Order: sequence, then C-alpha cells, then structure tokens
Amino acid sequence: MGSSNNREIVLDVLLALEKDENEHSHRLIRAVLDKYDYLEHRDKAFIKRLTEGTVERKIELDYLLNQVSKEKTTKMKPLILVLLRMSAYQLIYMDSIPDRAVVNEAVKLAGKRGFGTLKGYVNGVLRNFAKKKDELKYPDRNENELLYFSVKYSCPMWLVEMWHKRYGSELTEKILSGLMQVYPVSIRFDTRLSDVERDDYVKRIAELGVKINQSKYLPYVYRVENLDSIAKLPGFAEGVFTVQDVSSCLSVEEAGIKEDDFVIDVCAAPGGKSLLASEKGKSVLARDVSEEKLDRINENIHRMKRTNINSEIWDARDLDPKYVEKADVVIADIPCSGLGIIGKKRDIKYHANPEGLKSLVALQKEIINSCAKYVKPGGTLLYSTCTINFDENEGMAEYITNELPEKFEQVSMRQLLPGVDECDGFFFAKFKRL
Repeated sequence: MGSSNNREIVLDVLLALEKDENEHSHRLIRAVLDKYDYLEHRDKAFIKRLTEGTVERKIELDYLLNQVSKEKTTKMKPLILVLLRMSAYQLIYMDSIPDRAVVNEAVKLAGKRGFGTLKGYVNGVLRNFAKKKDELKYPDRNENELLYFSVKYSCPMWLVEMWHKRYGSELTEKILSGLMQVYPVSIRFDTRLSDVERDDYVKRIAELGVKINQSKYLPYVYRVENLDSIAKLPGFAEGVFTVQDVSSCLSVEEAGIKEDDFVIDVCAAPGGKSLLASEKGKSVLARDVSEEKLDRINENIHRMKRTNINSEIWDARDLDPKYVEKADVVIADIPCSGLGIIGKKRDIKYHANPEGLKSLVALQKEIINSCAKYVKPGGTLLYSTCTINFDENEGMAEYITNELPEKFEQVSMRQLLPGVDECDGFFFAKFKRL
C-alpha cells in the first residue's frame, strides 16, 4: 500500500504537470523513478501506476468529483484539485487500498502542504466520494454518445468527434478502449539470430519471472511484462535485442529491403527502423535533427554492434544534393501528432489540438518534398507515422501520389488501430518511384 512519501512524490509530479503545459508525464515519471531508484520495486510500481492513472483519467475524475463537491474542479486550487484527483483514482481503481487510508493520507498531505484550513473540505469530499462511488453517474449514452465516450475514456471531445466521424461508434469505442490498455513493452530480437539462439534468450528472460510472449505478427518480436528494467534483461547489454514496437517492424518489412540496398532513414531517432533496415540491406544512413536525437541513435547502433549504419545530424526539410536519386529505399517516419501511442504516453491527448495537427501536416509536406528526391527511379519510399489521423496519414498518401513533381505509385497502405490490432496505432504506406 503506497506510503505517505510515495503519495507526496506523485502529488509533486502531478502539480508540475498542471503548472507547465509543455511538460510530459512519461518524461517526469522516468526522471522521478531514476531519482528514487533506491525504492522497492513495489513502491516504484505504485508511483508509476497512480501518476499515469490520474493523468490518463483526468476528464473522468473531474466529472465524478463535480458530483460530490460544491466547489467545481475548474475553481479549485491546483494542489487541492490534484490531491482530490489522485485520491479519487485510488478509491475507484486501486482496490487493494482501504478507502479510509486514501482519505486519511489525503487529509494529512493537505495539512503538510500548507492547506490546513482545507483539511475538513478534503475529508468531506473524499468521504462523500468513497460512500457514493458506486452510484456516481456517467453521461447518458443514448442522449449524448460523444460526451459519454469523452468522459468514460477521458478523451478530449474534439478527438472523439474526429474519430467518430471517420470510424463510427463501434470502432471509435474500440480505439478509445484500446488506448486505455496497459501496454507491455515490445522487444525485437536481432533477425540474424537462429531460432535456437533466440529461444534460448527467451527462456533465460522467462526464468527471471518476466512474462514474455511472441507477437502474432512477427516471429522475432516479443511482448514483455512484469519487469523492473529492460536494461537488466539477459541479452540487452550484448545487443541481442532492442525495444521496438511490432508496428514499426511491420513497416520496415513492408519496405522490402534487399541485401544490396542503400537505405536513407530521414527521421531516424531512436534508431529502431535503421537497425532493422541494416540487418536487411547493405548500408543505412540514419539522420535526425539534433545532437540529443543522434546520441540516442548512436547508443543503439553501438549496443547492437551495427557497422553498416552511418549517422549524422540533418534537418529532413533541407534537401541534400549529394543524395538525390541515390537511395534504393527512403524511410520517412516523420514527426506526427502521436495519437496512436496515447497508451504509452498518457497525456498526448491533452497536448494535441486541431491547430497543431494542421501545422504538423505542413511540416510533413516539407519533409516529403525533400526526401522524395533521394529515391532512385524504381526505388521505394516508405512513409509512416504513429498516429490515427486522416490528414497526416491517408491524406499524405494522396499528396505523395498526386502532388509531388517526382512520380510515385502507391503500392500498399495500412492503418493499425489500438483495440483492434495488438500494437500501437500506426500508419504506413509504400510507394514506388516511376
């Protein structure tokens, strides 16, 4: 059961997120867990679960709290709001913690953080919440299905509307529900390992009590659960596997890279696609826009012992004349809204907005305008994103086939959806240069 100290750590992370709208929960949680690395696994799991859960279900928690509090959540002081949210989350979703412990710890924290005069209020709201939690109402689905989806799945209304218009009720609910799942980490083994070698590592990982299951899509991808640290698994330090979602691997497979191919990966960090491409082709040029991104690529190249990848800093919007019509395959996994990976980065949905999506599409076109020129006649352009948005996906595929001065023919296209497919929300399309 999480201690007072653990709850205070969670409170501070949630407050930091409220104060700085450019901050992201996955980064803060990672920094906090690194800082408190000496904590027991159980304590770290509690901090992660409570922080992520409270962030993820913010819209739902506010809707329910407003039914038991005279003061609406929009009027509350940030510390009190965050404290009530994280307590409400425990009361609904963390059954192993007794209700009275949740209430008492919240009251204690309010006093400790200088809100002694509001201890009675916090106590009253949470006791009321605990007593009525099974009777709290959600919007009536028959009266307003979109509002029901927005509250039940804590998703901003504009996103619900966008997906509902595109996919209809049933599929939208599957996507929303899929984005709320707890996602296992996905690892990809070096494709040059024999089945016997790979099975040996899988067995060694399983012996540590880690749950490891082969993906149904690709034999060299596995999903792992119940683990403290990826870096401590057998084979990680030796470069036997890397962290990579199966959706990303499927896109590289779709590119159909041959052993003599020269591949340019224009937005390569953290390097997963470049690494897989390097196992299939002759050589890879992996580029990204900053020193920080290049460091992440190089760290993975070094650990996976790849000698046929060159990496360098380059802004993908800028045309590099020396590579015009030189690449057999260009991989353009370009900056996107990330709506397909909300299951991994819980607060993407609160950072995204319709205006931001429009400006991303403009950036994507700039990148495509340059990198399409690197594809040899007869070569392949692979376009991909980790989002679920027509304008960034199917709309961009139309742009590539209809608007570019170089002539491309679309070969294939696939939109993977969380809740439907066992992976991130991901889009890829393959084009052949005529």
